[in-house]
Amino acid sequence: MITRLGARVLAGLQDMLYGMGFFWLVLRETFALTSKRGAGWKVVVMQVLFTGVDALAIVVLIALSLGTAIIIEGSQLFSLGSSSLLYTILVAVVTRELGPVLIAFIVMARSGVAIATELSNMVINQEIEAYLAVGVNPISYLVVPRFMGAMISMATLTVLFSLAGLAGAWLVSQWIQPIPAAEYFANLLSHLTVADLAFSLLKAVVFGAIIAVVSSYQGFRATKSSTEVPILVIRAVGQGFSLIIVANIIITVVSIL
Repeated sequence: MITRLGARVLAGLQDMLYGMGFFWLVLRETFALTSKRGAGWKVVVMQVLFTGVDALAIVVLIALSLGTAIIIEGSQLFSLGSSSLLYTILVAVVTRELGPVLIAFIVMARSGVAIATELSNMVINQEIEAYLAVGVNPISYLVVPRFMGAMISMATLTVLFSLAGLAGAWLVSQWIQPIPAAEYFANLLSHLTVADLAFSLLKAVVFGAIIAVVSSYQGFRATKSSTEVPILVIRAVGQGFSLIIVANIIITVVSIL
């Protein structure tokens, strides 16, 4: 038992070191791509369209439902003389905490799965070897555009989620629990700070990087059999969710220090 446990610990450490090295290569190639023009930018645009635009409807719908529920339930605080607490909850849940995490889970379930599946199939079909044979760096051409696209999409979706959750939800709630617009937006802006927006965008960028790197790394771990694909996809989703939660806790702790 001790031998098996030690072997699993060593395998986990080795996997972590390989992952860190892979992340370093992605960062290096990202800086190289930003300094030149090429086909990689077309892949970035396609990744933004798939990750951001295609997921916009579900993100806005979740933001509207979440913001509306908070406004309707929190409107009872007006009768208790604690109306300011409603806006504090709105900013904390929609903008700073739950919003970026919900978007990251959606993007991981859609784009993360797609990235891991696509790259693992390319490895199995020996397409990566074809790229290497003609002198194309797979990380620069395949991973970096998805890395940049995921971060751009996460940041954009986070901003739209906040707008839909804070402003759009107020419009929806007027049919059920009317709140004067001047009072609502004045109190909301007084509770919404630049730090809230900054940490929300920071979370979005970090989560996007985690999604792209973990999904690409697991996709490249395929070898010869197509039966590995679902296993690698499940592993990518599990690791992605775990790292997103850990990163969210770390950034939240830093933001309150």
